[in-house]
Amino acid sequence: MTENNVRVLVVDDHPVLRAGVCALFEDRTDITIVGEADNGQDALVQFRLLKPDVVLMDLQMPGSNGLEGITAIRAEFPDARIIVLTTYQGDASAVAALKAGAMGYLLKSGLRTELADAVLNVSRGKRHVHREVADEIALHVGDGMLTDREVAILRLVANGKANKQIGSELNLTEATVKGHLKSIFAKLGVADRTHAVTIAARRGIIDL
Repeated sequence: MTENNVRVLVVDDHPVLRAGVCALFEDRTDITIVGEADNGQDALVQFRLLKPDVVLMDLQMPGSNGLEGITAIRAEFPDARIIVLTTYQGDASAVAALKAGAMGYLLKSGLRTELADAVLNVSRGKRHVHREVADEIALHVGDGMLTDREVAILRLVANGKANKQIGSELNLTEATVKGHLKSIFAKLGVADRTHAVTIAARRGIIDL
């Protein structure tokens, strides 16, 4: 980073979104877009070439997704500064991204008003999380985290699988599946399968 210019890499599989981000900064002298990528793997390649000050990373991309991109970049460049740009405001998605090494988390709906400040803040080593997302994280901070097994079961529930089918796919007894579902319902504060899937999707625990 030069004294007055932050170099940015934009990672998103939608060319229109990348063009929109570039347009937001075209008249600025303190932020410059230096490159683009359309998946997490390409993001690592471009990071090696360009050494940007800040990466703007989408989460949902075909092939190597944003979470994989964050993990790969941070493994090779521990000081990399990455901001997630996403449509998902669920706390679980945000926590996963922040644990992987992201320093910012923004909703695409707020790019026009918040993006420049986020880029500048993160370039200076500060965190920047969209207020609504921060509120969601705070709201669920005391909740029990679903285990990997529980998430796997919930994904199969979302796909319309019955308990017996879930047990067959995961090599579990039907009684064990029922026990896991009871735990899932308690952690999510719900009483049935449909509500569990709805809440888990909204929070970013599973994708529909």
